[in-house]
Amino acid sequence: MSRRIIAAALPHLAAENALRHEGRSGLERPFAVVERVGGALRLASVNPAAAAAGLAPDLGLADASALCPGLLTRPAAPGRLAGFRRALVRWAGRFSPLVATEGDALILDATGCAHLFGGEAAMLEALLAGLADLGLTGRAAMADTRGAAWALAHFGPAPLVIAPQGRSRAAIGPLGVAALRLDREAAEGLAALGLVAVEDAARIPRGALARRFGLATLRRLDQALGAEPEPVAPEPPAPAFAARLTLPEPVGQVEDVMAGLERLLARLCRTLETRQAGARRLRLTVRRVDGADAGAAITLARPLRDPARLAALLAPKVAQIDAGHGIDALRLEATEVEPLCPAQVRRGGEGNGAGGSEGDDGLADLLSRLGNRIGFESLIRLIPAESHIPERAFSQAAALWSAPEPFPAVGPPRPLTLFPPEPVTPAPVTLGAGPARPAALPPARFRWRRRRLTLVRAQGPERLAPEWWWHDPAWISGLRDYWCVETQEGPRLWLFRTPEAPRPLWFAHGAFA
Repeated sequence: MSRRIIAAALPHLAAENALRHEGRSGLERPFAVVERVGGALRLASVNPAAAAAGLAPDLGLADASALCPGLLTRPAAPGRLAGFRRALVRWAGRFSPLVATEGDALILDATGCAHLFGGEAAMLEALLAGLADLGLTGRAAMADTRGAAWALAHFGPAPLVIAPQGRSRAAIGPLGVAALRLDREAAEGLAALGLVAVEDAARIPRGALARRFGLATLRRLDQALGAEPEPVAPEPPAPAFAARLTLPEPVGQVEDVMAGLERLLARLCRTLETRQAGARRLRLTVRRVDGADAGAAITLARPLRDPARLAALLAPKVAQIDAGHGIDALRLEATEVEPLCPAQVRRGGEGNGAGGSEGDDGLADLLSRLGNRIGFESLIRLIPAESHIPERAFSQAAALWSAPEPFPAVGPPRPLTLFPPEPVTPAPVTLGAGPARPAALPPARFRWRRRRLTLVRAQGPERLAPEWWWHDPAWISGLRDYWCVETQEGPRLWLFRTPEAPRPLWFAHGAFA
């Protein structure tokens, strides 16, 4: 039995996937995906409406906008496109067990599969109909070789072409030499010699063709004509980080479920260790005796593969699972993993698996517990920023996706708690009580938050000036002289005075521990 290969060309794949992502599949307006090539923006993919308007990939964005003023564009997303290609390969597995990708095309080894769909024509029609349901415009072809199928799918006379068995050479002969999957330089060189069709290149002696255009050109010609085999080798499946346990008898106690979970965690973490990876998200699925599934999922603040720590983080979720009349199977899966190199073993215990210290482990576990309870979007970490203004000396970042950064240990002291400036009212000076206290020094007695405080010690001043490139109404009064003061009643405050203001005032801006 001769082999039968299917090629499905998707010339608008990136653009149509971007439209699917935005929920605008089937947009009739010209649309293009743009990427930066060198220092210029060029079209990476266009939808059928843009192609009908004369736009094509590799066209500069400025030229495309001039040709089509109503063009809609979006930046390229290579990661999302790669994920969609993997999803297409899994989807195409319904037509053949051997599926691969080549550029913008799906390649299927359909040998012995066509009769399951009612024939070769019906199989190609079902493939194109399925692609159309996904919002993709495709062209499909079937031939004896992978190269011939690719050529007919991209340059064939119709969206659906079937080359009869043993007639692939005749089917691709009239096509241009670009159908041989050659690079641009080789295709232009062949055309310059008058070899514009595949059949013209096939008549040239092999030695002369290889000497003039290289072995790569000769190899592509042999693959298209069947002289050199080109099997369809599917990409290896991504590793599955999962473990399953079937119980001999149904269980319903939390302790029993945790005992099974610990066994699954040990197996899963061994697999993660061999891959030098750590879990960021875990999902536990339990199957009840009534056939229903229940489960629990956690997200981790950083990659982890320590079974004991993972069990402790999963325990509160396991306690919330409704066991019904009993659980007879458990499945644990790491739905998201990240690289995690081996770490140094700590004295008196195992390594943390993340290359951090014991304190880092405790903080990561705390963030994981809080995040799974109240949501990781509610956890914010403060990171130092380049500014001498107290309010701008830090920035906020999501605790889940940021690393802790220590604040500078040197420099003037800063309060533990910073709050908006609050007025401080100096106590009135009693006449005849001694020499007047200089106005630039902190008041000996003052009122703050309805409390009367007596100054014991003061350190300062530290003069801060507003940043001239920012317009901040809070600093409209100009310079500030900051003092660290201790009071007899206990509070240790961060006071400042506004010497440039028409009426200098005192404010409290923070409190020390």
